[in-house]
Amino acid sequence: MKKLILASQSPRRKELLEKLGVTFTVEPSNINEDLALSLSPRKLAEELSRKKAQFIANKRKNCIIIAADTIVVLKKKIFGKPKSKKEAKEMLKALSGKTHQVITAFTIIDSKTEKRITKSVQTLVAFYKVTNKDLEKYLETEEVFDKAGAYAIQEGAGQFIKKIEGDYTNIVGLPIAAVKKALKNIGFAL
Repeated sequence: MKKLILASQSPRRKELLEKLGVTFTVEPSNINEDLALSLSPRKLAEELSRKKAQFIANKRKNCIIIAADTIVVLKKKIFGKPKSKKEAKEMLKALSGKTHQVITAFTIIDSKTEKRITKSVQTLVAFYKVTNKDLEKYLETEEVFDKAGAYAIQEGAGQFIKKIEGDYTNIVGLPIAAVKKALKNIGFAL
């Protein structure tokens, strides 16, 4: 069986992939996540996931590589990972009381056959109106910095969620049902 590599440093993606009961190694792909590319949000996430997977595929032969990218979109504005507390606050204030999209794209590459699958999944997330007090308290946590949109639904930001439409694991960072299907389609035995 070919070695499976998760091209991500995200502990959440690692956790989700572990739920499939597969053995894999983690090898982060250090590419520039350029959110300024002039692509639609879905195409942007797909392109970034492709670049991440290809980076590892170029270095590892006879492996299956999985890479993903998650973005948050509100009225055509793309939110990546905040670079500061101020930016995280601006993102969360913008999301407060509104519905936004979470798009996670993933790419799976068989580095021996060069067969590849790229897919994206969208989930709608509605936030309650977040009070300034709750926002300030949440901003004190470290979880705002390494997540698109400055929040983690599975952690403290769960209190802000009014409703979701779609795949919950997609919001966490890896749409696990779609990944499982794609792994089977590429020939990886589960």
